[in-house]
Amino acid sequence: MNKPALFQARWNVRGLLLCNLVPLALIGLWLLPSGHALFTSFDEWLFHLLNQPLADHTVWRSIWAVASMRPFDIIVGLILLSLLIRGDWVIEAIHARQATIAFVSMLILLLIIRAVFDKVCDVMGWQHHSPSLVLPDAIKLGDLYPNINPHLELKDGSNQSFPGDHASVLLIWGMFMSIFARRFGQYFVIWGLVLLFSMPRLVAGAHWGQDDYIGGVAMALMALGWGYYTPFAACVSTWLLRVTQPLFKVLQRIPLVRCLSVVSA
Repeated sequence: MNKPALFQARWNVRGLLLCNLVPLALIGLWLLPSGHALFTSFDEWLFHLLNQPLADHTVWRSIWAVASMRPFDIIVGLILLSLLIRGDWVIEAIHARQATIAFVSMLILLLIIRAVFDKVCDVMGWQHHSPSLVLPDAIKLGDLYPNINPHLELKDGSNQSFPGDHASVLLIWGMFMSIFARRFGQYFVIWGLVLLFSMPRLVAGAHWGQDDYIGGVAMALMALGWGYYTPFAACVSTWLLRVTQPLFKVLQRIPLVRCLSVVSA
């Protein structure tokens, strides 16, 4: 018996509308003076809760200093990728390759949406500085570790922190994986990792909370909507599966690599 298709080459109007109306509602609520004041008040409380312990707790400070460096993003990416391509955890092994290709195509779609969103933010004046550059009592990791190699780029501040692009990548991964998850344990691991890996920017003060739960969520939902609830994922992944077939035939001859579900399926 043939396995059902992972993606449908049709328009899901309901899902697409939901993924576009929710971001519009979030941004609209954020733009209301009362809503913006409420979000900012909450974010200041959250930032002080996470950031102030950096001054007195060496272990806490060291953990988040490492997690705030650019190279740590590579580790995060490898963890998320390994869970995506791991056959028969969330996604069946037979679909691992197509799911991976489709997700990468959605990341490209996310980049396009981010570029357009940046232009809108500039025109509308929505851009702002990160809390570490605004709040006078902020503890900056860069000041605590002045001798860190500049190439490691400790991310503890930004002149343009909205929206949270780092969070948007984590969120679209979480949303994508959640579509196929079936058990509570899978949801727990997926969203536990999303929350954990989004924390370094919040602790260090590179982003306000609203950069993530407003801007990041908005971009991730729009990318998911236009990627999954339209023929995009089905058509692009089917085409790329055919185009990359010779490459995967070569990879199937390499020991260890051929054991990966994304290669062997």
